Amino acid sequence: MNIYSRTRSLVETLGDVVARAAENLGDLTIFSGQVLSWLLLRRPAKGTLLQSFYTVGVLSMPVVAVTGLFIGMVLGVQGYHQFHSLGLATRLGSIINISIVSELGPVLAATMIAGRVGSAMAAEIGTMAVTDQIDALTCLGVNPLHYLAVPRFVACVLLIPMLTILADLTGICGGAMICINTYGVDAHHYWTRARNYVGLWDISEGLIKSAFFGAAIALISCHRGFRCRAGAEGVGRAATEAFVASFIAILILDFFLALLLGYIEQRLWPNGVVKLL
Repeated sequence: MNIYSRTRSLVETLGDVVARAAENLGDLTIFSGQVLSWLLLRRPAKGTLLQSFYTVGVLSMPVVAVTGLFIGMVLGVQGYHQFHSLGLATRLGSIINISIVSELGPVLAATMIAGRVGSAMAAEIGTMAVTDQIDALTCLGVNPLHYLAVPRFVACVLLIPMLTILADLTGICGGAMICINTYGVDAHHYWTRARNYVGLWDISEGLIKSAFFGAAIALISCHRGFRCRAGAEGVGRAATEAFVASFIAILILDFFLALLLGYIEQRLWPNGVVKLL
């Protein structure tokens, strides 16, 4: 095979990948529009919302709390030696808390939920699609998107910000526990620095991000479940694709939301953000 044939084959393969990605993105956009339209037209079906709240919120609390706790502890361990050598150990509270509240808490909480909840959504709906349960709902006069996707979407958008608050609290406690109890940082100066540095906008920024992350996780996971291929392999692939796509979407949204929210912050408070106290 000459160089021309290899180049042509490579271009054709790349073109197929781009075409499939564009097709999946367009299908996801149409699917998202349909879910949002059903959300605006009718409230979720009776008995579906509370179950989704329990699955997304209550069952995710332990893993989110543990994730936030150890992230705060790791930040305390990694940051202490660097700041102590500069004589800035008391400023650890501000650095740890701002990192958790505005960035690590929302992103890591959403990532854990994408792995625990998003994959389960895709597998559950995919199994229903493979076993013709979705067709049965249609025959009974029930719209599958309204019955299956809408309550999961509402649960993710409303509860993932609350889980982010839990991750923030445990992360802040974990960082303080390591810095104050293990390394002997003065507690008064630790919390005073944190209070003076972390603003109300920083907390709001993390919660706004988490709401968008929740919407992306729900839409992508439900979409992969509805588009699941036949067989056990198809269900497993749908769950894997749901997590991978959700994780990529979280990173992309985090970047663009950081730019947007940073611009809004500069426009609203050019001289600095109003602090909590």
